[in-house]
Amino acid sequence: MTATPTATAKIRVLTVDDHPLLRSGIAAVIASEEDIVVAGEATNGKEAIESFRVHRPDVTLMDLQMP
Repeated sequence: MTATPTATAKIRVLTVDDHPLLRSGIAAVIASEEDIVVAGEATNGKEAIESFRVHRPDVTLMDLQMP
């Protein structure tokens, strides 16, 4: 007997980077994936914390060398 596939929730990603072009590129790559979605974006650490609290992403991609 085979298991019936079930619908799974998409992986929610928060992107944090001070370069808009890089954030746009990451968003474009994520948009091409069926099981991943950009939950939010931030341009600095303070925005990242606020956005994390609002969106509760599964994954945060963050530039560690921001001003």
